[in-house]
Amino acid sequence: MSAVNQDKPLVLLLRSGDREMREYLLRPMASRYRVHMFTGVQPTWELEYLDGCTVVETRTNEETLAAALALHEKDPISGVLTWDEARVNQSAYVAEQMGLPGPGTVTALACRDKNQTRTRLAAAGVPQPASVLVESLEEARAAADQIGYPVIVKPSDLLLSMGVVRVDRAEDLAAGFATAMEVEVPGRSDYVCRPLIEEFVEGYEISVDCAVYDGEVTVLCIARKQVTPPPYCVETGHVVDAGDPLLTDAVLLRVVRDAHAALDFRNGNTHTEIMMTADGPKIIEVNGRLGGDLIPYLGLRATGVDTGLASTDVAAGRRPTPVVDRKLVSGVRFFWVAQDDTLIERVFFDEDALPPQTDMTFVLARAGQIRHTPKGIYGGRIAGVTVVAETVAECDAALDAAEAALRVNP
Repeated sequence: MSAVNQDKPLVLLLRSGDREMREYLLRPMASRYRVHMFTGVQPTWELEYLDGCTVVETRTNEETLAAALALHEKDPISGVLTWDEARVNQSAYVAEQMGLPGPGTVTALACRDKNQTRTRLAAAGVPQPASVLVESLEEARAAADQIGYPVIVKPSDLLLSMGVVRVDRAEDLAAGFATAMEVEVPGRSDYVCRPLIEEFVEGYEISVDCAVYDGEVTVLCIARKQVTPPPYCVETGHVVDAGDPLLTDAVLLRVVRDAHAALDFRNGNTHTEIMMTADGPKIIEVNGRLGGDLIPYLGLRATGVDTGLASTDVAAGRRPTPVVDRKLVSGVRFFWVAQDDTLIERVFFDEDALPPQTDMTFVLARAGQIRHTPKGIYGGRIAGVTVVAETVAECDAALDAAEAALRVNP
């Protein structure tokens, strides 16, 4: 572990994630704070950034709080945060119990449970798709008939587009309902799906990452999302443009702030997904943590705003001070195999074929794995690339060129 300055505040991080996806967040955090991590496995790449770590399961609020209190007795903790959706509730609970900044357990749960989100937003009049929680296929049919096709079927409490499917016709609802009900959640053999039937709203989808300090919502990054064609809604990439006009769109910003107020989200970090429709922005969901898929990294490369550092600041009770120091465009694209049941032998990028705008490439599949095309699940990605360009058109062209440079089982 790195040598540390004991004058730096100590923050507690619940789990980290893969190096490719999370090191860019941990590195700047360690420049301003001492970081102690709770993790279920021995850390590896994280060690150079950590002041300390505790190998402990953090699946329940109680075990996480007990470990945090033990640490706090030895070295006072200034803040608690996580980038992991599966640890959002635990992080909020520990912060609340210890009197540290955070959204609170009630608000965190309202973000985790999409039905609770819908109920709160509806009560406040925040624009969103119509949504009905159902318990059976019969109830799903009735809800879909009431809302009108096409509809979206989705689990109420999962992430990463797991089990989310668009259904265009009544005769296809049973299959879509089964997709949601039968979704497999890693490490959750006891998971039982509570599905929602939602109105399909058409437009283009964006995400907005924010830092919230004492009720003040600061937008850090806006990304435009790409997804697979219907019926599934798996995210394939994102683009962040420092000159995006949405950054100053008064209607969008008001909807974002109204959603946070409706959820009583006063301290912490959020990743809000929004469909930009002909009728204006409509909230798809509000997550109580930073965005994944390298979205905050894209924001850093495009604008210079360090979303990860701002997120740590609010967790430690400090007002965020984001600084825009560049005007670029950055994008990420993820790749899958072309056919189901593909045995991975080798995956790599042809360096000579990569465009000059290439920023970073990474391989996610290992030899010997079986991979599939994206079908309503997040898993299965085999590789990814990020690029940095001067314009959106140049960014899109560079992503296309990088995709052409990917080699699978050559």
